[in-house]
Amino acid sequence: MGVSDSSAVPLSAMVAGSAPPEGRIGVTLFDLDHTLLPLDSDHEWGVFTTRIGWTDAEEHTRRNDAFYADYLAGRLDIHAYARFAIDAVRQRSPEEAAAAHARFMDEVIRPALHPQALALVRAHQARGDRVAIVTATNEFITRPIAEAFGVPDLIAVELERDASGWFTGAIRGVPSYREGKVVRVRQWLQAQGLEWDERVHVTVYSDSDNDLPLLERADVPVATNPSDSLRQRARQLGWRILDLFEPHP
Repeated sequence: MGVSDSSAVPLSAMVAGSAPPEGRIGVTLFDLDHTLLPLDSDHEWGVFTTRIGWTDAEEHTRRNDAFYADYLAGRLDIHAYARFAIDAVRQRSPEEAAAAHARFMDEVIRPALHPQALALVRAHQARGDRVAIVTATNEFITRPIAEAFGVPDLIAVELERDASGWFTGAIRGVPSYREGKVVRVRQWLQAQGLEWDERVHVTVYSDSDNDLPLLERADVPVATNPSDSLRQRARQLGWRILDLFEPHP
């Protein structure tokens, strides 16, 4: 694990130091892309589908890169991107899509599963925290990734399905993006009979300014592999900084 900031906290100290106070329920929320993974799974899925011939290389790469730039800048149209990201899948059968995703896991995702990220998740689970991955990437892409991390609770962009059970390209419910992550986490807690109040002690790990609404609600916000702007903000606010991977743009 590389720690590149003087205010960064080693993994073992981070997990121990964020233990919930006695009598409170520990809840740990992990962003996925560039937080637990050293890549953006949404963007990489687009690259992968182009590589296997599902999309036009030049046009898809142009649009994929433009959407990713919008995400980094905090101006992503999540509904437009969800339609774009799932379009190639919609044109295949569920069997074709599942086979392609299995290959994507083998060729792109599993080589990017770093031991230190897996250990961080396991440590929170072993401590008894209720752990969830909370991501703005859609459920089709991220469900198998969450399973690879051993996290059953996934809060992702949910996709609308037609009468046959296949994707329409629209988002179902509130997208888990920016302020929507707070809404979806609250719904997830309520489904477990909990409220976001003094009974829960929430730790949030994220790399992105897009997750400031969620980080600002946390008892323990952890800027993880943060962008330069989030790193600066974390220093100003005294938040913990954890570098699991090399910094990204």
